[in-house]
Amino acid sequence: MTTARRRGARETYRDVIGLTGPLLPAVSFPGRLPTATIQFGSVLLVARTSDSLAAAGLTGGALALGQVSCGPLVGRLADRHGQRTVVLLFAWANAVAITALVAGALAGLGAPALALLGAGAGATVPLIGPLARARLVALARGAGASEETVGAALSFESTLDEISFVLGPALVGVASVLAHPAYALGAAAVLVAVCGTGFALHPTAAATRPSATGHRAATRTRTRALRWPVPRARAGRTAAARARADRGEDTGRRPRMPRAVHALRAALALQGAMFGACQAGITALTGRLGHEDQAGLVYAAMGVMSAVAGLSMAALPARFGLRARWRTATAAAFALSLPLLVTHGLAALYTVVTVLGVAYAPHLITVFALTERAVPPARLAEAMAYATSAIVAGQAVAVAVCGRLAGAHGPAAAFAVASTAAALAAVLALAARPVPRAPASPDTLPARVAADDRARGTTPGVAGRPGSGP
Repeated sequence: MTTARRRGARETYRDVIGLTGPLLPAVSFPGRLPTATIQFGSVLLVARTSDSLAAAGLTGGALALGQVSCGPLVGRLADRHGQRTVVLLFAWANAVAITALVAGALAGLGAPALALLGAGAGATVPLIGPLARARLVALARGAGASEETVGAALSFESTLDEISFVLGPALVGVASVLAHPAYALGAAAVLVAVCGTGFALHPTAAATRPSATGHRAATRTRTRALRWPVPRARAGRTAAARARADRGEDTGRRPRMPRAVHALRAALALQGAMFGACQAGITALTGRLGHEDQAGLVYAAMGVMSAVAGLSMAALPARFGLRARWRTATAAAFALSLPLLVTHGLAALYTVVTVLGVAYAPHLITVFALTERAVPPARLAEAMAYATSAIVAGQAVAVAVCGRLAGAHGPAAAFAVASTAAALAAVLALAARPVPRAPASPDTLPARVAADDRARGTTPGVAGRPGSGP
């Protein structure tokens, strides 16, 4: 049975690659590295050039704030205008912003100017990871792929994100030790320009273009509304009409974002807080043990295990549903984080953190899958951008808070924050009830409308006209 599952997982991932071809992942993966590089790289760069940890922290915080604030805007623009133009503009703007930050740091600009440049670098991040996720899901849905393939697509994209966020800081650290952090950021500027352009111009970008048919339908609806008065009997829209409005069908408005996404974003913010708290605790403990250079390797071990667990998600049976996976992942994260509170040696730290990584990617992948099923397709890129921004925000806040806690009370204080965040995520997974969006089915919508009309005692198709009732 295990062999059959492995073969099934391989076939599923082969189907995922078949949706895009091998070139898109080859372009999108290095295109994600700059996002994982500039946060840590900006801190090392400013610390090296200004000899001020305060200025470095201010620059890194401004960069994170810029990304969190403008990330959803990038997704919204991509939903409205397609990914091609948006990614091209933001990729080149980000390359210029990173170059300006490096030049400003090397020129010895003051902390306020560097913070402003850092905010610009964060605000222009093209979010290739979330947009690639939205693109692959759109391709899978458009091809009529199974839910198993859609889930594997989310697993594949989340795993690429995991690897990039482990590899990016590691490359910055190597460049800092061997030469200067400016080289790593310079390479990031080149990568985001080249790979961002390749991602934007790839033929699969056509799958994310706004529907011309939907736009024409919305225009016709607005025209009819201007020509014909709407009777009062139609003022109370039917449930079917409200559902169509939520999906953005037959209206000139953007579809509504369901309330369920707020709980999912909160879950991802707590996941980011776990990341940040673990990062601060690992840094503090390895420093206390006299092995500061091991901090990155310990964090990388957790990331590698997380990536392996993420790829293995495709082998899970379909009967193990998303809500059950969500609850299981959060419960596992909480249980596996508790040994960190009593970890005092380097070998034990490697072991506990590596095992903890088993729960991280499954949680991320599951929440992304729940998000994809809850939001309207016309706002998928925006939803994925919000999700990523929630992770970045949670991590940035946790790193800032837990760094001070670890300095004042020891590594266990930072790890306690990680366990608390995991516990809150587990409670949220138990309490939340994310509801999948109502599927759009043009063939059945008229039947629903007719049924609603009959329930009101009106003639199907002429509801609300004078004399149509009994």
